[in-house]
Amino acid sequence: MISLGNFFFRYRNGLFPLAIVLLLIPSRNVFSDWRIAALVGVALVLIGQIIRAITVGLDYIVRGGRNGQVYAEGLVTGGMFQHCRNPLYVGNYLGILGAVVASNSLIAITVGGVFFLIAYIAITLAEENYLRGKFGSDYDSYCDRVPRFTLQLGGIRATLKAARFNWQRLLVKEYGTMFVSLAGIPLILLLTRHYRYAIPMWADGWDSTLLVSIAVLLAGYLLARWLKKSGRITE
Repeated sequence: MISLGNFFFRYRNGLFPLAIVLLLIPSRNVFSDWRIAALVGVALVLIGQIIRAITVGLDYIVRGGRNGQVYAEGLVTGGMFQHCRNPLYVGNYLGILGAVVASNSLIAITVGGVFFLIAYIAITLAEENYLRGKFGSDYDSYCDRVPRFTLQLGGIRATLKAARFNWQRLLVKEYGTMFVSLAGIPLILLLTRHYRYAIPMWADGWDSTLLVSIAVLLAGYLLARWLKKSGRITE
């Protein structure tokens, strides 16, 4: 499982987008109304993004590894990492799950949900193996105190009050992820409506709403990118 996790970690940016093809495979619907699937999917994505935003805003952990391999300079145990060892992966998984639920495709939800669950568990085990080897008993003690994926709610209010929320870091580090996650939902809904349900374009007001939402999110992404690249905001 650790070897599989290292593989997923190294190639995750190339492998994970391939799951989008699951949305295009003919499949049974899970919900009778596509709008119910959309609401559930949006709720999951928003919850995932809120978890990620709070995590990055309170205490940042270097992501991406080094040379395609798991890497860490220090053991991060502050902020949300006091309550969950992998809050970013929990947020990621909820966002992905929300996207496949929004598609209302039984194949996408079951295959995609299971695939990404296995992928994130494997990546987590690979990271744990690395961290245990580097930090030894300190990491073991941390694991004894903090659950792997579930959120330990005890003391979370004190954590939120004690830490200074870094909005600049959140914007600098997360604007790309937030755009992909949030804009992915209206894009998936457009594909679902016209590909899976064969609803004619502009048959109602939904197409306009979805396209406008993508345009607004794109404008926000470009603004955040300009602010970062121009140096007007820094971490």
